[in-house]
Amino acid sequence: MKRPLYHYFMIGAVVLYLFVPILATLIYSFATQWHKTILPEGLTLGWYRDLFGDVRFLEALGRSLLLSFSATALGLVVMVPTIFSIVLYAPKLEKFIQMLIVMTYAMPGVIIAVGLIRAYSGSRIPMILVTVGAYFVGILPYMYQGTRNSLRNIHAESLMEAAEMLGASRFTAFSKVIIPNILSGIIVSSLLSFSILFGEFVLVNLLAGGHFETIQTYLYQKLNTSGHIASAIVVCYFLLICVLSTIIVRVTRSKKGGGGR
Repeated sequence: MKRPLYHYFMIGAVVLYLFVPILATLIYSFATQWHKTILPEGLTLGWYRDLFGDVRFLEALGRSLLLSFSATALGLVVMVPTIFSIVLYAPKLEKFIQMLIVMTYAMPGVIIAVGLIRAYSGSRIPMILVTVGAYFVGILPYMYQGTRNSLRNIHAESLMEAAEMLGASRFTAFSKVIIPNILSGIIVSSLLSFSILFGEFVLVNLLAGGHFETIQTYLYQKLNTSGHIASAIVVCYFLLICVLSTIIVRVTRSKKGGGGR
């Protein structure tokens, strides 16, 4: 069946709306000068050399990776066993847990940051740890939904019963039977959580501030000094998100293919 012409027009308009800003940012990150002409007056890799030669950028990148990885790892260690226990042994608590987790969507980052500052500013707890805790709470919906759906898809209760009938303990059944079967769902949830945390700006800026410069605060400062370097940072961030998205898509497809077989 032949599609109407306006379908292609709408698809083309959406593609232009999404990719023209990205393409312009990419070109500007290589441009020497771009003020009076349609295309850049010259191209150079100097902005990327300056960026990756800047120790501040490398340190900020390392801090962002450390924060995002720490919160994601904490979410895995805490949430996966907790969700498993709730789904299998306390299903009546699921609605209550879902309600609590959904409430994280209703709390803007500014309000959370102000509340945390008021609560912990006078304590001896470092604000970096407070930021990791806030990140952990922020990724709860993604961890919960991905792990819960994976447990539902593999019929975890039946697998546990079969493993225990064969003599395995609960811990052995969980670690050697359940975890391998939901590993793809855990990977997808982890990568999604990591990519969201890596781009987060409000919490880390308000809680940690300039004492703990991350890639987000570094980008914000570069916006006021060098648009070319800021564009290069955005391109690098976009490439990282593309890599993570590709991994998520491939893991999801392999999971569906394995389920079909």
